[in-house]
Amino acid sequence: MNLLLDTHVLLWAMVEPRRLSARAADAITDPDNDVFASAVSGYEIAFKQSLGKLDMLNAGDLALRMRSARMIELPLSIDDTVAAGLLPGPHRDPWDRMLIAQAMRRQLTVATVDAVFARYGVPVLW
Repeated sequence: MNLLLDTHVLLWAMVEPRRLSARAADAITDPDNDVFASAVSGYEIAFKQSLGKLDMLNAGDLALRMRSARMIELPLSIDDTVAAGLLPGPHRDPWDRMLIAQAMRRQLTVATVDAVFARYGVPVLW
């Protein structure tokens, strides 16, 4: 399975794994799965940290911790951002829209508790 982690799942996997569902935890740790973390999540984590709204993880440690957890960095392309911008409403969260577009364009399953992904036809695992 090719799995894209929503930002909250990425954080939980690194800092609070007990918050993951059994299915998500198994999928993330399964060596047969490719587990992706988007550059979008790096921005979201750093941005929220700069606002004082997130202190679970030092954003500066994110890339190293991802590599240690065998996660693959998923860059954000111009095509991803255009696809995100063209998604129909009503969802307005720009980070989710970019993750949705990345998942759609690459046929990735998203590990998330957020039901909005499924409304866009993206396969969801939780």
